[in-house]
Amino acid sequence: MCFLRRPGASAGWIWWRMLRQVIHRGLQSFFYKLGLFVSRHPVFFLTVPAVLTIIFGFSLLNRFQPDTDLESLVAPSHSLAKIERSLASSLFSLDQSKSQLYSDLHTPGRYGRVILLSKPGGNILHQADVILQIHRAVLEMKDGRSSFIGHQLGGVMEVPNSKDQRVKSARAIQITYYLQTYGSVTQDLIGEKWESEFCKLMHKMQLDHQDLQLYSLASFSLWKDFHQTSLLARGKILVSLMLILLTATLSSSMKDCLRSKPFLGLLGVLTICISSVTAAGIFFITDGKYNSTLLGIPFFAMGHGTKGVFELLSGWRRTRENLPFKDRVADAYSDVMVSYTMTSSLYFIAFGMGASPFTNIEAVKVFCQNMCVSILLNYFYIFSFFGSCLVFAGQLEQNRYHSIFCCKIPSAEYLDRKPVWFQTMMNDGHHHTSHHETNPYQHHFIQHFLREHYNEWITNIYVKPFVVILYLIYASFSFMGCLQINDGANIINLLASESPSVSYALIQQKYFSNYSPVIGFYIYEPLEYWNGTVQEDLKTLSQGFNTVSWIEQYYQYLRVGNISATNKSDFISILQSSFLKKPEFQHFKNDIIFSKAGDENNIIASRLYLVARTSENTQREAVELLEKLRPLSLIQSIKFIVFNPTFVFMDHYGLSVTMPVLISGFGILLVLILTFFLVIHPLGNFWLILSVTSIELGVLGLMTLWNVDMDCISILCLIYTLNFAIDHCAPLLYTFVLATEHTRTQCIKNSLQEHGTAILQNVSSFLIGLVPLLFVPSNLTFTLFKCLLLAGSCTLLHCFVILPVFLTFFPPSKKHHKKKKRAKRKEREEIECIEIQENPDHVTAV
Repeated sequence: MCFLRRPGASAGWIWWRMLRQVIHRGLQSFFYKLGLFVSRHPVFFLTVPAVLTIIFGFSLLNRFQPDTDLESLVAPSHSLAKIERSLASSLFSLDQSKSQLYSDLHTPGRYGRVILLSKPGGNILHQADVILQIHRAVLEMKDGRSSFIGHQLGGVMEVPNSKDQRVKSARAIQITYYLQTYGSVTQDLIGEKWESEFCKLMHKMQLDHQDLQLYSLASFSLWKDFHQTSLLARGKILVSLMLILLTATLSSSMKDCLRSKPFLGLLGVLTICISSVTAAGIFFITDGKYNSTLLGIPFFAMGHGTKGVFELLSGWRRTRENLPFKDRVADAYSDVMVSYTMTSSLYFIAFGMGASPFTNIEAVKVFCQNMCVSILLNYFYIFSFFGSCLVFAGQLEQNRYHSIFCCKIPSAEYLDRKPVWFQTMMNDGHHHTSHHETNPYQHHFIQHFLREHYNEWITNIYVKPFVVILYLIYASFSFMGCLQINDGANIINLLASESPSVSYALIQQKYFSNYSPVIGFYIYEPLEYWNGTVQEDLKTLSQGFNTVSWIEQYYQYLRVGNISATNKSDFISILQSSFLKKPEFQHFKNDIIFSKAGDENNIIASRLYLVARTSENTQREAVELLEKLRPLSLIQSIKFIVFNPTFVFMDHYGLSVTMPVLISGFGILLVLILTFFLVIHPLGNFWLILSVTSIELGVLGLMTLWNVDMDCISILCLIYTLNFAIDHCAPLLYTFVLATEHTRTQCIKNSLQEHGTAILQNVSSFLIGLVPLLFVPSNLTFTLFKCLLLAGSCTLLHCFVILPVFLTFFPPSKKHHKKKKRAKRKEREEIECIEIQENPDHVTAV
């Protein structure tokens, strides 16, 4: 092997170039030998994956188990809110609060909630008898435990000019029934049964009282409606699989019955299916639990796996027909598997980073772990199972068997004597091809369309300005969307859209959004409550809130009674002996923790409740309240924590969901930079980084404009978009930068002709397979559909519109290839002239 030094090229650059070529050719040689090995033992590589699928498929059926802990799945795993809940629970345990209105602030526990909504224009306060009837029916339910009730009004209209904010009418009332379980497994099962009966009772009461609308919710409703998505999507996923099978089969077909490969397209999709079944079996064998977010794995795996299938088919079409079928398989492996190995490795790195301890959401971590297994098995099954199918298909083609009916194709003379329909079915292309034609596969309808029509159109000089304008519009909308990103801490984004939980949440948001959730304000250290400065600090902290506080009531009690309590002994003595003895103040006993040291009593901890006035976006404002109150606990002399059960889901949710994308993107970027000088041409990596960044930001911005929040599903789709873009752009870009044609335009034409068919086949199959998700009534599948549709569309736009135009403007330049060819042609002409001059009598021989 000889390397000529370019003028101006350094020795280091030559050594890097040599190293890159050695690595590339070494990988090609390895995969050529792998292809030969597979082609010589096709039965073995066909049998082993099938046996593995059968074994792990049975384990999938026997060990299937759903995950019932929704909080552990979608709430941030490591959050300050969980620590605050533990501290609040240790100070004020649930079994000490049997009659408190808001005593269940540190754990959601078992509960039943119902919203009673009057008809438009009605007043719920005029239907007190019906409300009490429903209330008594709930309290009389069997298998219940001591319960306490919280209630509030919604859609309130106040009396005009009323100083004390007297209520004139209300549209809705919300009643909450909390159950005491004390952590007992038996009582928890009883509580679960009570919740089920509660929901049935509310349904029955709705039938009996048509003048009211009842919306019920229980603690298990969220998990039930989360899992309901999987049940609703089962049939639609099968329809999706059928559509992908049909698209892959049709796109792999040709009029030429010898070279058409419809069964290979079908077997390629089935290869991805059985590899996904095997991955699911491994997941459940390792004690994995199913959750509805895993619905995305079949689509993710299919999008990557079928790309390898169609690239191998394209690689097969590029091989020479006069070679033995085993060598053709080896050549296809050598041509395709290097690129497919690189993209599969990047998939594994991206989802492996998502499965790392840095990921703070368990659902994302579980998904990424499962996806890593699926990627590895996809890779193994494609070069083994599908490779064996390619070997058998190649053998049939070499022996001139029909690609569908597997019968011997008759000779041309025999076909000429048969009817037209028979000639059409048995046509092997002998009418429009010849044995001298270098690539008879160019008659595939996608290749023909790209070569004869699309390539000329997209590289037309009059089309390029419109493409530049289109990209500027695309970039503008993407940038505008990136500035409006919202975190998806709202749990209803993951539930079935027509479920009771979503209906309840929408009504609650409509009629009960004027106030924030009740926030527990826990003072966990001894405090001088009798000190005037401390009293002012407490007033400052609770300023702007509606409070339910024993402190305010006690201060009011002292002022009304004109009682002086300016020292510790008087303050605590009057509190215990007088204030807490009053019937109207007895419930405050649960909010104060006393300790006794000798004859002296101390208040070591206490709590009060804060409710803030909010607008319609209650959740966003609750997060802002949390972010404002927490820093105050660090700088104030009063040591306190604030907590509400919803804080567990909201606490740093935005950072928790974006972290996997940032880590995965950083991992991919790092790998691409590290391999910058190990690929055949560094500009390939440079263009790949630009393309992937453009696609990722486009999907992020457009999905925000499409009202998709940053929840765990959209984050997983963004991680997948990184890899999906690399999967389709990398072969196109590397083929372009390595091309040796005279002009960039001709290079991009050849690149599209070589890889455009596989890209179009895969993206069209992928997008068509997403259509059934539209008919699943679930917010989770809607998010999945929108994000994956944008990922496929933006990738297709870049591969077929943006890159073909922009690559004709920017480096790499192809002028040096043109100079080399001119130099070779000039050298050849000089040699011919010399031979003619030396042998004037033998010019014709030359």
